[in-house]
Amino acid sequence: MRNALSLLAAAALSMIVFAAPLVRAAQSAGPTGDPVQGKATFERTGCWECHGHQGQGGVEGPRIAGPAPALQAMSRYVRNPRRNMPPYTQKVLSDQELADISAYLQSIPPPPDYTTVPLLSGKF
Repeated sequence: MRNALSLLAAAALSMIVFAAPLVRAAQSAGPTGDPVQGKATFERTGCWECHGHQGQGGVEGPRIAGPAPALQAMSRYVRNPRRNMPPYTQKVLSDQELADISAYLQSIPPPPDYTTVPLLSGKF
């Protein structure tokens, strides 16, 4: 009985030790996003003006959808952009709103392969 309790205590301790990094990683991952809210925020904050309504890119801004950049990388750039993009500080765009936009961009499917488009592949 004593061996069984010692074994059980050791198993519980090892679960705590190995689970702790997973819990910390999940906590540091930040907020999870809502693609529906993200689309509304994308439109409301004017992201579409440079990046297109579906993040497809345009004259002023690059393609940012399908596959979209990871939330952490996108957040770093949005907060401290290098080119003509204005900075979107916490006062303008919260971390949750940024996570929502990221979820929206991740939800947009990638475009079809150009070889499947008859006009682009010469098969028309």
